[in-house]
Amino acid sequence: MWIQKEIRLKPRSRGFHLVTDEVVGQLPELANINLGLLHVFIKHTSASLTLNENADPTVRADFESFFNRAVPEDQPYYRHRDEGSDDMPAHLKSSLLGCSLSLPINNGRLNVGIWQGIYLCEHRNHGGSRSLVLTLHGE
Repeated sequence: MWIQKEIRLKPRSRGFHLVTDEVVGQLPELANINLGLLHVFIKHTSASLTLNENADPTVRADFESFFNRAVPEDQPYYRHRDEGSDDMPAHLKSSLLGCSLSLPINNGRLNVGIWQGIYLCEHRNHGGSRSLVLTLHGE
C-alpha cells in the first residue's frame, strides 16, 4: 500500500519544536500498516526536520543555541540578504539538518526509540505555516 498526503503545520516561533503527535494525528492510515516506512519531507528551504530527544525541552533550546552560534546572522560574507538577516542562515541550517526523515513502522506505530521525536526546526523569525509531504508505504 502507498499513501501520500500533504499536511500543514501551524506557524511556530523560531526554534526546535516537537511535531510527532501533529504528524501522526493527521495520518490515521498509519494504524493499518503492520510493517512499513513513513517518509516525511518538508517543502521549504528555511526550515528542516530531525529526529531527537522528545522528553527534555532544554535539548531543543540547546539545539537552537548551538545552531545560532554555528551559523550566525549578519555576516559580511553573506550575499543573499533580500529577506532579512535570518534568511541566509536559515537556508544553511536547513541544508545541515536536512529536509526529510524516513521512519520505520511496526504494528501501526512509528518504530522509533522511546525518547525520540520528530522536530520541526524553524530557522526563521517569522516562518509561517509549514507544509510536509507524508509518504506511507507498507503492508
